[in-house]
Formats: sequence, C-alpha cells, structure tokens
Amino acid sequence: MKLFKIKDNSQQKKDAFSHIRNLTGKIADKTLKQLEREGVFVFPEIVKDAEDITQDQMILQSVNDTYRFGNVMGFIGYGDERLIIESRFCGEGEDYFFQYLLDKVLEFPSIVNLESDANQDNRLFNFLLFLFPYYLKAAMRKGLFKNYICHRYNDENVKGTIDVARHIAKNTPFVGNVAYSQREFSYDNSLMELVRHTIEFIKRKPYGNKLLIKVKDEVKCVIDATSRYEPYDRQKIIDQNKKNTIRHAYFREYLALQRLCLLILRHQKHQIGTGARQIYGILFDGAWLWEEYINSLIGDVFYHPMNKGGKGAQRLFDGNIGLIYPDFISRNSERRIIADAKYKPIDNIGNRDYLQVLAYMFRFDAKTGYYLYPEAVGTDSKKLWMNRGLTYEANVMPHDDISVIKYGLKIPMDAQDYSEFITRIKVQEQEFISIFSV
Repeated sequence: MKLFKIKDNSQQKKDAFSHIRNLTGKIADKTLKQLEREGVFVFPEIVKDAEDITQDQMILQSVNDTYRFGNVMGFIGYGDERLIIESRFCGEGEDYFFQYLLDKVLEFPSIVNLESDANQDNRLFNFLLFLFPYYLKAAMRKGLFKNYICHRYNDENVKGTIDVARHIAKNTPFVGNVAYSQREFSYDNSLMELVRHTIEFIKRKPYGNKLLIKVKDEVKCVIDATSRYEPYDRQKIIDQNKKNTIRHAYFREYLALQRLCLLILRHQKHQIGTGARQIYGILFDGAWLWEEYINSLIGDVFYHPMNKGGKGAQRLFDGNIGLIYPDFISRNSERRIIADAKYKPIDNIGNRDYLQVLAYMFRFDAKTGYYLYPEAVGTDSKKLWMNRGLTYEANVMPHDDISVIKYGLKIPMDAQDYSEFITRIKVQEQEFISIFSV
C-alpha cells in the first residue's frame, strides 16, 4: 500500500505526490460531483444550492506547481495507492479533532485512526456502516417509500391482466382459479427490501444492535413494511435496485440511502476498491461538520437555518426574492447578532466572507457579526470595525457600533489520548460559548 497524508486547507508541491501519481492523475482538478459519479462516497450528499460544499469543489486543485486542498476530510484510493486527508489540527499519528466532530455530529464510535487498521478497505467499510443510521433517519422523515410493484396471483378474484402461459401451466385442468398479474401501490417494494436486507446485515455485526438502537423506530417501520423479506433474495434485490435508482427529486434522501445500502451489501461479494480502474473512498465535508458542531454548542441562543435541509430560508428582498440561509441568527431581537461558521484558517476569511455577513447584518438590523472558526491554541481573535466616509473626501473613520469579529474555538493539539482531548476541548467550549450567554 502506497500511502500519503495531507491536511485540509493547506497546499503542497506536486512533486511530493510522485509515489501516488496514478491516484492524483485520477482525482486532480476533478469536482466532487465527478468523483461521486466514479464511486467515491461524499458526505453529506451534494445539494445544488448548498453554499459550503458545492459540485465544483475539488480535493486537489492545481495552482502552478502545487496542489491546494479545501475543507474535505477522509480518504480516497486507486489500486494500491491511498490518500488520507486529515484535519489541520491532527497531531502525531492521531486525528482527535476529526474523530470528535464525527462523534458529536453523527455519534460515530472511535474508529478514525485511518491508518491503524491493517485492512484499509475494512476501515472504509466501517465508515459506511456507521453512516447508515443517519441516512435512514433522514429518508424516513419523508415517510415510508411507496412504489408500484407487480404482484402475481392465481385465484378466482381476477383483478388484473391474465397471464395466459402461467394460467395454462398452473390451472390445467381448470378448477376455478385464474393466473393474473396486478400493479399495486405498496410499501413492500425493492427499495424497502434493500433497506431491510441492510438492516439484517448490520444486525449480525458485533456492534450492530448498538448501532441500530439509535434508529429503532425507523427500523421497526421498515421491518413491519417488508413482510415479503427472504434472506436468499438479497442478490435479486441488489440487482433490481442497481437497475432502478430513485429519480424523483422529492425522494433524494432515499436515493442517498439506496446508494449507501448498495455499497454496504455489495462489499462482501465485490471488495471495495478491487479492480485496477476503480476509484474508491469516503469524503466528509469539514465545513458542514463544523457548522453542525457549532450548532450543538450555541443552538439554544441562535436560530439555525439549514440550506441542505431547506429549513429556515430567509429572503433579502420583498417579493420573495433573494434566497439566503444565514448560518446563525440570534434569538435576542433587541441585540441581534449574525454568526457565520467558517471551517477556515483566520487568514483565509476574506472579502467575499465580509460581504456576505455584512449583507446579512444589514438585512436583519444587526450591529455585530461573528465568524466562528477553529483555531490552534495561542491564536488571538480579531475585531474589525466597519468604516464610513470616503478616501476621496479624506473623512474615513470607523463606526463605533458596527463590527465583525473573527472568534475562534481553540482546538487542543497535543493531547496524549482521546479522553484527554475531550476533557480539554470541553473547557474550551465553555469559554467559547460564554460570550453568547450574557
């Protein structure tokens, strides 16, 4: 295995990637949407109007003689070459911060040491399994998936199309029954059967029941709906779902669940990453994880519109024009604050970010805006006062009541183990949220 590690939001010379040149040749300057079509699993699923993770975002972007990396974390492989993308707060041989984000947002077990497992494909497979409860819950918010299926009957209550060949074979001599087929709108369809097979597969894992207990109500609904489930039908169900993917935009959550179930169930027969031409891997959007983590800290004092979920949409202008999703809007209407979660180094928060937050502040009559970002211990936050006046008139001076603040949560980087990291970051979290509690 040829292994190379990089950190998010950094850049390196292209020469450093020479021993994984086949992999870099496959992924360099390709968008996440392109990689997703080639077999890489991207979390969360790409939504066309999402701001933080877009179809045009790249893992490796060529800039002259260097590659630049964005907010994505995870790992990706091609043949025997593997690229691991760690958080920039990763220490020696560990990535406690990435592990902590997955634990807080997705309730992942501690499996994030990406190179500790002798079989890297098993590591990737575990990630897919632990994502299943999240995707099942998201899909089931739309209710059980219902679809037309064709049932075959042989009785005296003819309601559909008579199947002549089957009727002759089964009902000669004639005793009153007729063989016929009928299309019925049913919950027990190939997609729900696929989900059921995945549930039964996970149950047999040592940690399976513990994993599924998080979605016990959803699991019960699936089991109750799939009365035709038979273990030996698995391959037939897989083939049906490969041929008939979900197409309706309303059920995009079910499309993501369908894709995940297929990856999980096909793992045993076709090991992930086999085949000389196959790109494989799983990538996590660090910006989305960071935003959801921040919401877990300050959600009781801020509204949290969510563009990926389409919740809490706001408009810039009258007439339902100018769709916007500010990350956080304070619940205190007398001292309104706008906050924007940025999974960027402080120096990378620049002009476009300023314009966005200032537009939100103007829209919601807020005097103060915050950029909430992760920072290393020892880095200071920065307060910027809004200017007024013109250089042409030599009267530029700062407002004394309008400001934006780059406010960082300090991430411990030298913890001896994960338990120590949790203890230390809890202290930093309390300090971080204290300014919003007054």
